[in-house]
Amino acid sequence: MSQEAVPSSQPKGLLQQMEELMAALNADLSQLDADFGQSTERRAPTPTPADGSDRA
Repeated sequence: MSQEAVPSSQPKGLLQQMEELMAALNADLSQLDADFGQSTERRAPTPTPADGSDRA
């Protein structure tokens, strides 16, 4: 197995790599959650009857 994928002269441990990936994923998910929250605030929900009937 080669060390070409590792940019530094000292390879990182698997645990450190996983922690960095999880931190990046967490940041991405937090940003998506914030974006989703903003998009739902702009759109007013359509009121529907609680029992599912169409009373006028």
